[in-house]
Amino acid sequence: MHKHKCSVLKSQACSLEGMASFSSCNKTDLFLLLALLSASASAAASAVSFYRDVDITWGDGRAKVLDNGRLLTLSLDQSSGSGFQSKNRYVYGTFDVQLKLVPGNSAGTVTTFYLSSEGVMHDEIDLEFLGNLSGDPYVLHTNVFSQGKGNREQQFFLWFDPTKNFHTYSVLWNPKHIVFYVDGTPIREFKNRESTGVPYPTNQAMRIYSSLWDADDWATRGGLVKTDWSKAPFTAAFRSFDADGCLWTSGASSCSSGSSSWMWQELDATSLKKMRWVQHNYMIYDYCADAKRFPQGLPLECSARP
Repeated sequence: MHKHKCSVLKSQACSLEGMASFSSCNKTDLFLLLALLSASASAAASAVSFYRDVDITWGDGRAKVLDNGRLLTLSLDQSSGSGFQSKNRYVYGTFDVQLKLVPGNSAGTVTTFYLSSEGVMHDEIDLEFLGNLSGDPYVLHTNVFSQGKGNREQQFFLWFDPTKNFHTYSVLWNPKHIVFYVDGTPIREFKNRESTGVPYPTNQAMRIYSSLWDADDWATRGGLVKTDWSKAPFTAAFRSFDADGCLWTSGASSCSSGSSSWMWQELDATSLKKMRWVQHNYMIYDYCADAKRFPQGLPLECSARP
């Protein structure tokens, strides 16, 4: 995320009393201070622009870019949902967005933030937010596809109300692992275990996608709770979209193996402890613990997990 802070230079700033009269301030110092504030505000405004970074791909006007490109909203009604995708494709990177989910009775709705390549043998890294009845928690559904194969779901409750304020959801994807984060706290790690025969996303360029759509046949309590269309339109808001990755252009990556700090970033002991805390307290489904689903044996990567 790009964050900008303005420093107040005490030696140059006027006192509150002096601000009542500009004549009491040194004009040169005041000009410099105002220039600093203006430059910082301009930098903050240019750091994120949905106009520049994404294309609205569907929704027939239900997706809207607001606040000079700093805010994007997706809406869903009984006729259609909406969505957008990044202009660029990437192989590896860190990808963040701040998201405020559909409030109130959101049962049947799904809000997504994910990466995906194209084709039958595609790779995909999913965060899907499954709506629920008012007062019941959202479910964060995560999945990883490699070479067209998914079925690697882990689901979590969140430890806050994701409809009240914006929260940051992130993906780190590098040659060592894929890590899912919520507000900077890791919640899931999918390691590269290609050496043991487990496919891993390594060379298919992916775009970032987001959407808001109706999935009341499965999203809430397995489809038992349907979408209440009297509450429509449903709206989710996005801001602070940031993609820091290796651009894929003309069939090649834009960066070398050592060009970015995230390229070989791993989870340290503190991060692992936080992730285990989340998984112990808020994980509600783990495919690696679902022996009934895999009667022929759990997926290979499950036996390699600690």
